[in-house]
Amino acid sequence: MEIQEIKSRLTLATVLHHYNLKPDKNLRLHCPFHEDKTPSLQVYYRTHTAYCFSSNCKTHGKSLDVIDFIMFKEGCTKHEAIKKAMEIAGITEPQAPRNNTFDRVQFLTNIYTYFKNAVHNSKPTKEYIKQRGLNHEKIEIGFNSGQFHHGTRKDETLIQNCLSTGLLIDKNLTSRTGEKAYQPFGKYCIVFALRNRANQVTGLYFRSTINEDTAKHYYLKDRSGLYPHYPKAETERLILTEAIIDAASLLMIPEIIKGYEILSSYGTNGLTKEHITAIKELKNLQEIIFAYDNDEAGNKAAEKYSKELKELLPKIKLSKLELPTNEDVNSVFVAHTPDIFTHLLENRKDFLFSNESSIEKKKDTEPTPISTSSNQPISTSSNQLITKNPYKLSYTTETANYYIQGGISKILDSMKVTLVVEHLQTQQKSRNKIDLYEDKQVEKTCKEVSEKLNIRKNLLEADIYKLTDLLDQYRETEINNSKQDVTLSAVEGYPLTAQERQQVESFLKQEKLIYKLNELLGKSGIAGEETNRIFLLIIAISYKMPEPLHALIQGSSGSGKTRLLRQISDCIPPERVIRLTRVSDKGFYNYPEKYLKNKLVSLEDVDGLGEDATFAFRELQSNGELSSAISIKQDNGHMISGEKIVKGPIASLACTTQGEMYEDNMSRVFLIAVDESREQTQRIIQYQNNKAAGQIDTRKEQEIKRFIQNMVREIKPYEVINPFANKIQLPEEAHKIRRLNDLFQSFIKMITVINQYQRRKDEKGRLITETEDIETAIDIMFESIVLKVDELDGSLRQFFEKLKKYVEKKSKSFEFTRFDVREATGLGKTQQQHYINKLLELEYLQQYGFANRGFRYKIVFWDDYTKLREQIKTHLHKQLQVLAFTPDRTPNRTPALLKTEALS
Repeated sequence: MEIQEIKSRLTLATVLHHYNLKPDKNLRLHCPFHEDKTPSLQVYYRTHTAYCFSSNCKTHGKSLDVIDFIMFKEGCTKHEAIKKAMEIAGITEPQAPRNNTFDRVQFLTNIYTYFKNAVHNSKPTKEYIKQRGLNHEKIEIGFNSGQFHHGTRKDETLIQNCLSTGLLIDKNLTSRTGEKAYQPFGKYCIVFALRNRANQVTGLYFRSTINEDTAKHYYLKDRSGLYPHYPKAETERLILTEAIIDAASLLMIPEIIKGYEILSSYGTNGLTKEHITAIKELKNLQEIIFAYDNDEAGNKAAEKYSKELKELLPKIKLSKLELPTNEDVNSVFVAHTPDIFTHLLENRKDFLFSNESSIEKKKDTEPTPISTSSNQPISTSSNQLITKNPYKLSYTTETANYYIQGGISKILDSMKVTLVVEHLQTQQKSRNKIDLYEDKQVEKTCKEVSEKLNIRKNLLEADIYKLTDLLDQYRETEINNSKQDVTLSAVEGYPLTAQERQQVESFLKQEKLIYKLNELLGKSGIAGEETNRIFLLIIAISYKMPEPLHALIQGSSGSGKTRLLRQISDCIPPERVIRLTRVSDKGFYNYPEKYLKNKLVSLEDVDGLGEDATFAFRELQSNGELSSAISIKQDNGHMISGEKIVKGPIASLACTTQGEMYEDNMSRVFLIAVDESREQTQRIIQYQNNKAAGQIDTRKEQEIKRFIQNMVREIKPYEVINPFANKIQLPEEAHKIRRLNDLFQSFIKMITVINQYQRRKDEKGRLITETEDIETAIDIMFESIVLKVDELDGSLRQFFEKLKKYVEKKSKSFEFTRFDVREATGLGKTQQQHYINKLLELEYLQQYGFANRGFRYKIVFWDDYTKLREQIKTHLHKQLQVLAFTPDRTPNRTPALLKTEALS
C-alpha cells in the first residue's frame, strides 16, 4: 500500500487519541518529543500535521505528518512507523493496486474521513453534538459543511465519483465564473457511516442540525450497510432502535455495549432485508429488544416487526423498552443519567404471541364500556364513545357519525365543542361550534344539519343528547383520575421510578438531613453561600404549603444574587417554577385562574416592577389571590361587570439592589444579603477557573440537581404543630416583629416538613416539631434576624464593616478619601458613592472639603455590630438551652451552637 493512501485513511486526531494526547482549546499541547512546560506543539486538523515552535525540540523546523509523528513518538524507523500507522488505522491487509476504475467503498471511506475531520473545525457542530449527549471523540461522527468538492472542480474523476454516489447533484447550474456548479447533498448535516459485513463504509446517513423541530434525514442513493455495523456473530441480546441517533446514544453507555449488541433501523418503515438477513445469521441470538419511540408510529412499527421476526425466528424472545410517552432513546438519554436505561432494560416488557394475543384480538372487537382509567382508551363499537384520541372523540349510531374535534374543556359550567356530523352513506359532513349545554343551540344546530344532510331532526337530537351524557361521564372520569394520580405529570410532571423513589426516601431518612442537603447544594455548583443557599432552598420548597414563604435577595450589582437565585430555582421541579425577568403592570392579573397555584415565582429584578405589578406581586404573597373587576361581553352583545380571579398561593424568590424598599414589601419576606466578601469572591473565581480547566464535572452537578428535584417531589405538604411555639421569643428590637415572628414560626414548620420521614405524627396525622427543628431554623435564619434588627441593610452593612476595619487600623479619627474607600472595599466609584451617600444620610459619616478638591470623610458613629450579633445570639441560645432541658424532655443532647462566627 502506498504511503499517501495510508495517510488518507488515518487522521491526526486518531493518532493523538491513540497516544492519549488531548490538545487545549487553542489546539496546542505539551510537546511529547521534549520537556515542555508551556504547550508549544500546534495541531492542524485540517492538514493533519503538527509543528513544534520550541527550538529545544528535535523536530523543530519540521512539519510532522501522521507517519512522522508516530516515528518520533515510537523512536522507530520510518518503515516501522508505516506499519504502526496501518495498525492504528485498522488496515489489516494490503489493498489492490489503484486503477482508474471507480471503487465506491474506498471513495466513501475517504470522504467519510474528511467529514470526521470537519467536526473539529466547526464549533456549532460540536455544540450540537454535545446537546444531543454524544461525543465525537468516542464514536464516529462527521459533519458535511458542503465544501468537500471545493478545490476538486478541475478533477473530473472526483466530480464524477461524487455524482455517482449522490454526494453532488447536477441541476444544470453555472457559477459566476462560468464554471459548472453542483448542489452538495446533505449540506449542514452530521454524518454517520453505514458498514457492510466486512465493516467497510458502503453508505452514509445525514441528519440536519439547523432546526431540530423539523429535522430532516437523508441517505445516499443505493443505500447499503448497517449502523453501527453488522452485529457480531456471538451476539445473544440485540437492541433494535428506531433511528441512528438513538443507536449512537446507546453506544455512549459502556454498560449497554458490554451486555448488548446495538442495531439501528432506518425509521418506522426501515427494517430492511439487509437487517433481517443479518439478524437471521446470528446463531447464538436469544432476545431482540425493541427500543422504538413511545408514540403511535413507533408502537405500531414495533408491533409489526415483532410479529414478522417471530414468524422467522420462533424461538427468539421479543421484548420492548417502555420509554416515557412521546419520548425516544436520545431524548431520554439527554434528560436523564445513563442509569435509566439499566432500569428500563430490567423492566422491559415481552411481546405476547401465544393464545393470549388471540384473546386480546377478540376483546378488541367487542363493545367496551367507558373506562375508569385515562390510561386505557375506550375502543368501542356503535353507540359508545371512542376516546382513543382525546383530541378527536368519536361516536357512531345508526343515524350518523359524530366527532368532537379538539377534545373538550374541563370547565364544568359549559360543554363548548366543535361538533362534526357525518352522513353514514354519503360521508357528507357538517361542522358546527356549539355549547351542548344550551338546548336552544342544540335544537337550532340539529335543524340546520337535518336540512343539509337530509337526516331526521328528532334522531339527531336524540343522538346528541345521548352524546352529551357520555361526554359528561368521560370528563368526570378524566378529572377524577387526574386528582387521584399524585405521582404523574398532572401534579408534579415527573413519574419517579421505584429506584428513584427508594434513593430519595433513603436520603430523607438520614440524620442531620438539612445539613446533608446543604452539602448536596454545594456539590451542585453553588460556590460558598453556605447558609444562604439552604435558607433559599427551604423557602423555595414551601411552594407546596398552604402558606408559602418568600425571600428578597439583596446585593450590589454584579454580586451574584441573580446567579444564586437561578441555581436555587434549578433545584426545584421545573414544572413548578415560573421564571420572570420582567412583569407588565397587568401581567399577574392575566394568568389563568389556577396557573400560579402552588408554584415558585422566581423574579430576577424586583426593582423593575411598576406600581401595579408590585402591588399584585405583594397581594399574591400575602393573600394568595388576585381579584379584579372586568367587563364581560354577553352573547347578545351587552356588557356586564364580572370578576377575574387568579389563585395562588405562591412561594417567591426575588432580587434587588436597593437597600430600602416600600415597608409593606419588606416586612412580608425574609431578607437575605449575598456574601460580598473577598473570601467569597475568591471562592467564585476558583470555581470558575476549575470549570474552565475542565476540573468540574458539570454532568455530575446536573445529576445532583435532578436528585434534589426528585426529593422535593417526594416531600408531602403535611400540617405541622409546634408544641414549643410559646417558649422561644425573637429580639424585641426586630423590625416589624409581628410579621417576623409569623415568618419564623412558618420556617420552623418547613424544617419539620422536610424532616417528615423522621418526625412523629399526632392522632390527626399532623407532624410534631422537635427542638432540633427549632435549633436548625435559628441556625439558618440568624442572619435574616440580624438584618431585621440592624438599621443598615445587608450590602450596606458589609460595606461599612470593611470600611471600619480599614479606618480602625489608622485611627478612629482618620479622615479618608474615596481612593481610601476603594482600597478598603474594592468597589468602583459609582457603587461606593451610593453607599457613602447612604451613610451620610444616616449620620454614620461626616463629609469635609470641597468637590473640586475632593471630599474627605470621617466615621462619626462607631456602632458595635459584633456586640449586637452577640446579644442576639445569646438571647436565642439561652432559650434553646431551656428547651433542651424542659421537664417533658430528656436532656440527651445539647442545642447546636449558632454558626455566627462563620457568618460574621
